[in-house]
Amino acid sequence: EDSHYDFEDFSLKFLPRAVRAMQRHSKKREFSMLGWCIGATIVTIYAAMRPDDGLRNLILLTAPIDFSDKEGSTFSRWLNTEYYNVDELVRQFGNVPAAVIEYGNKMLKPVENYIGTYLKLWDNLDNPAVVEAWLAMNTWVTDNVDFPGAAFRQWVVEFFRENRLMENKLVMEGRVVDLANIKANLLNVIADKDHIVPNCQSRSIMDRVSSKDKKLIELKGGHIGIMVGSGASKRAWPLMEAWLSERSN
Repeated sequence: EDSHYDFEDFSLKFLPRAVRAMQRHSKKREFSMLGWCIGATIVTIYAAMRPDDGLRNLILLTAPIDFSDKEGSTFSRWLNTEYYNVDELVRQFGNVPAAVIEYGNKMLKPVENYIGTYLKLWDNLDNPAVVEAWLAMNTWVTDNVDFPGAAFRQWVVEFFRENRLMENKLVMEGRVVDLANIKANLLNVIADKDHIVPNCQSRSIMDRVSSKDKKLIELKGGHIGIMVGSGASKRAWPLMEAWLSERSN
């Protein structure tokens, strides 16, 4: 029943409902929004299509936006091949199984993900703190859901292959999703060692938005580490908290 959902549903149907509920509950019109990875793509579309709904501050974390560099990531090289038949994949499964997505992510760094992480656990079996942290991270990383078929096909074809969002060719609700419509205060956070979303996919949006207050920050770490790694509570989270505090009532 979820297989027909696409990015228009997530960005312009489901997300606005959540925003309206939040506004009713808080009795405030203005709000801040944060999106991580594909979540950042979803909120970017929302910000471009609903610029007058009260969005005051927008934070993008490792946002996959610009896919013009087909060699920019391993994912780009995998998905931009004639041998990757996304239509047949979606036809066979309906929703792309979470295990398929997880396997793809892990194969970006197969030695580290399938050997290195377990060696680290083995070397620290006598350290309860390390074991507990490893189990927590492993549980979180593997706690995935299936990818709705229509959204997955759209992700591969319209984003990765055709780069429609950056080229002003992505159409939703009968209108072009124009990044120039984004006017909220913008904080764009990228990771210097991000192997999932290379920096080239995140940087160029800064020149496309109409935000008067916009800032790009590059942090040390990887796609996941900057947010949930051991140093996240000392770097990324305080940084975002300070940025929001200066721009909130």
